[in-house]
Amino acid sequence: MKTVQNPEQNKWQSLTQRPTADFLSIEPIVDEVFTAVQKDGDAAVRSYSLKFDKVSLDDVILPKRDLENVASELSPELVQAIDVAYGNIYAFHKAQETAPVHVSPMQGVDCWQTKKPIEKVGIYIPGGTAPLFSTVLMLAIPAQIAGCKEIVLCTPPNKNGIPAAIRYAAAKCGVSMVAQIGGIQAIAAMTFGTESVPKVYKIFGPGNQYVTVAKQKATQYQTAIDMPAGPSELLVVADATANPKYVAADLLSQAEHGVDSQVILVALEKTLIEKVSLEIATQLDDLPRKKIAKAALNNSLAVYFDEQETALGFINAYGPEHYIVCVQNERLFVDGINNAGSVFIGNYTPESAGDYASGTNHTLPTNGYTKQYSGVNLDAFTKAITYQRISAAGIQALGPSIEEMAVAEGLFAHKNAVTLRLKELNNG
Repeated sequence: MKTVQNPEQNKWQSLTQRPTADFLSIEPIVDEVFTAVQKDGDAAVRSYSLKFDKVSLDDVILPKRDLENVASELSPELVQAIDVAYGNIYAFHKAQETAPVHVSPMQGVDCWQTKKPIEKVGIYIPGGTAPLFSTVLMLAIPAQIAGCKEIVLCTPPNKNGIPAAIRYAAAKCGVSMVAQIGGIQAIAAMTFGTESVPKVYKIFGPGNQYVTVAKQKATQYQTAIDMPAGPSELLVVADATANPKYVAADLLSQAEHGVDSQVILVALEKTLIEKVSLEIATQLDDLPRKKIAKAALNNSLAVYFDEQETALGFINAYGPEHYIVCVQNERLFVDGINNAGSVFIGNYTPESAGDYASGTNHTLPTNGYTKQYSGVNLDAFTKAITYQRISAAGIQALGPSIEEMAVAEGLFAHKNAVTLRLKELNNG
């Protein structure tokens, strides 16, 4: 990790550059796959699955029998752990339901808003070095609560097929179907629809740089996405009250995600950086994914600030995906954060709790997009429809204001739609 002390504000942006790839170089292959899948459907999906993932697909869609009695393929301890996580995630997202809003701003004018589920949603679950069955829970549970009619899950198979934990989570969350495809071809299939995979209205889920660009491409074809997302990231702010061993463990928990992950330590006590660095070196040797974590640490930073307000300004400028607060002055660093995906407070709140089982969602904006995006929540699977009803007395009271505004904008047909009504009412 690079180490700096009290960097001037004009250096903050260069210090916190994310290790993102050059997306322009990826766009041609994304265009190629999208064009092929739009034209040839399942045949193109099979072809690119063989080319990119070295998988020959007999069935694009996982047979339903493979979603039955999956618990027997897992240890009882893992089944129980997934069930605990399911309960907590369900409870937290169920609590996000809101009642319809109904307002009568003036007599005879009634306005209300009701939320409706997005009928068809797609969930992308990465495969690769760490099949994320926890992400199935994070995305399918709120879709289930929202009442989405179709929940299509795409995930690449490994040499033994779709991992049992992913299948168990999918079955538990009421996923409609599981497509055994990954990468660009999976996003294209959900964007256009194929003989096997239905077109969806919104795509959720993390992925590598190819999936990220493919999701952005999908928005050009009337398919929404949850958010722009890139490699995983974590920022820890800590002072002398923090446990260096815990801080190091939290930093490594994100560094092991991928070689392009990034972790930041903001230290308010000078000797803390050295203490945490020593702990990282000790813990790193015991990690099966130490090569990945070590590479990610090359993208990372430890920075000391002697002024807390300046440190908070730096954190808000960075806008971390995950943000851990281990300081005595919690109020400043919790209440003062404006740009963060999810916040973890205190020495006993590891980021991995949110990744798995505390109940909050782990699908979060990265790459500084916390400045304008929220993490996935129940509302991400719904859309709000507004309604209004105006009585005769209501249009008589409101109509003159509508007419005046329509004339001012030069939209006389708008005015006339009110004027005709007012004339008939005034003439009895």
